[in-house]
Amino acid sequence: MNEHTPKFPTQGLENAEFEPVNPTSNPTMGELISRRFSRRGFLKGSLATTAIAATVSPLALLTAEKAHAQTGSVFSFAEVEAGVDADHHVAEGYDADVLIRWGDPVTNDAPEFDPTAQTPQAQAGQFGYNNDYVGYVPLEGSSEHGLLLVNHEYTNAHLMFPGLVTVTDGEAQQGPLSEDQVNIEIMAHGGSIIEIEKVDGKWQRVAGSPYNRRITGETEMEITGPVAGHDRLKTSTDDTGTMVRGTLNNCAGGTTPWGTYLMAEENFHGYFAGELPEGHRESENYARLAAPGGWYEWHNFHDRFDVSKEPNEMNRFGWIVEVDPMDASFMPKKRTALGRFKHEGAESVVAPDGRVVLYSGDDERFDYVYKFVTAGTFNADDRAANMGLLDEGTLYVARFDEDGSMEWLPLTFGEGPLTEDNGFESQADVLIETRRASDLLGATPMDRPEDIEPNATNGRVYVMLTNNTAREEANAANPRIDNAFGHIVEIHEEGGDFAATAGTWEILLQCGDPEIAEVGATFSTETTENGWFGMPDNCAVDADGRLWVSTDGNSLAATGRTDGLWAVDTDGEARGTSKLFYRVPVGAEMCGPLPTPDLATMFVAVQHPADGGEDWDGHGRPSYYEDLSTRWPDFRDDMPVRPSVVAITKQGGGKIGTA
Repeated sequence: MNEHTPKFPTQGLENAEFEPVNPTSNPTMGELISRRFSRRGFLKGSLATTAIAATVSPLALLTAEKAHAQTGSVFSFAEVEAGVDADHHVAEGYDADVLIRWGDPVTNDAPEFDPTAQTPQAQAGQFGYNNDYVGYVPLEGSSEHGLLLVNHEYTNAHLMFPGLVTVTDGEAQQGPLSEDQVNIEIMAHGGSIIEIEKVDGKWQRVAGSPYNRRITGETEMEITGPVAGHDRLKTSTDDTGTMVRGTLNNCAGGTTPWGTYLMAEENFHGYFAGELPEGHRESENYARLAAPGGWYEWHNFHDRFDVSKEPNEMNRFGWIVEVDPMDASFMPKKRTALGRFKHEGAESVVAPDGRVVLYSGDDERFDYVYKFVTAGTFNADDRAANMGLLDEGTLYVARFDEDGSMEWLPLTFGEGPLTEDNGFESQADVLIETRRASDLLGATPMDRPEDIEPNATNGRVYVMLTNNTAREEANAANPRIDNAFGHIVEIHEEGGDFAATAGTWEILLQCGDPEIAEVGATFSTETTENGWFGMPDNCAVDADGRLWVSTDGNSLAATGRTDGLWAVDTDGEARGTSKLFYRVPVGAEMCGPLPTPDLATMFVAVQHPADGGEDWDGHGRPSYYEDLSTRWPDFRDDMPVRPSVVAITKQGGGKIGTA
């Protein structure tokens, strides 16, 4: 870790910038931006869209002309005031109701939450920790009755276990975890599936539902696709290389067109410790992943997390997992055709020819943007026929060129450098070592690619790039020696076809405070002092094609404001205008977001409230960590003091984002 090393082992991991591990000299996105715009002024707003679209296709040009014709913002709500405190705040005229929090019962046999008497068995049936991705699958097509799908990314032991942290002479110190506490952490990972229903305008959980269940770090899963059964996935407990226990570090995810739930495994390397045997074939593979990370203490009690004892176990993580929320008998599948890296996001869209395209970022400084295109086509009339679509297709990595064009490079064994001469003996090897294969293809190193959302209404794709303080070259579009606040890239797929292998790219926003000239932010002049943000992370495109962006890393020290959810205009004269819709308590990260199909509700995930934020006096630290159980009763029931999913609705009904 670098300057962001936390006080406690898992404090602030989500927004930490770790040392880059990409060894290539491929031109970075910062260098490409510099070359592209150094010879002319930075194109902004609809002018940039029109200029690029004119070189692409009639469809793209038509989209640009339509965007140019738009005048005002598509959002009309009264903006929230940016700031820092221990509460959450939503736009005037809206309600933000806590729907479920860490420890609340999910399964029918789960006990009520008691932080002083927590057990692995209890946690296995309760809502997990640090909720990130939020999905929704309608029941019988309803926007008011469906299944809530929630990823649980990681755990903060110092916030979970009363008494774990002690304070001596004003200094807080975390003690070692017991075996029970480690097992509670394992059970707090994975995901939750919960039936919910809107009653009298308010969302509530449906107790006793047969759909309610937990996916954990111990749930049995099948490995499918080209890597299934490969020797590099075989362990002492699975000599077939086809079965694995659990899924870990599930960050942003996705929902398929056929209603399955995708759980993307991100920083899986942090759960493993130990050293590989000298000369082991996985040494280079693991080094490219900065593995093992050794963030957790699980290896003290479980050999599978010690690479010196189970050197292949880590190859069984870093995939995208498909779960059928409608069928508890469906064993979750790790779909290896989609590649192995630190997946952030798994959002999909149906291309014009019926193939399904899935986008994912590799969330590390100087790593890559990917998409997967299925070989088969989506069948809207036969759900069962779609269940194997993610096992066959082509995985691509993006190369962004300085002239504003881009190419999707296929990660296919036997093509280009992906041959035996470079250590790949099969497609399985290419997928196990997706990062190294992408290095060889000349993909463009990016500034922490996180959530990536396709917009089916305009044929564009939005890439969230959170930050990269290791960037050393200033440029016209990002005039700073580092990219502390991140930016958003907009991809125009050729011909509006998401399955295309070429397209163009443009910067939608360069983030940060626009009042500080050296920051170089490019928000529109209509953006208020509350509307700008830094560190874009998760995002959503709603049914009207509007973009919502949530953040990770805003703080009292970094921006003087907490993280939150911003509504961002992408077209016309309002392009680049951003408005603050919802903000979270100090120390929390804003995750989700997820609008219902009827646009009447926005579900958001408030992750790790109270983690970090030591600069804010209101926490009363370090005593805060000593005995959390004495603090929880002091907070209101409608406040997300524990990791929570919040339902945001307009008072009196109506569409979110409007007055």
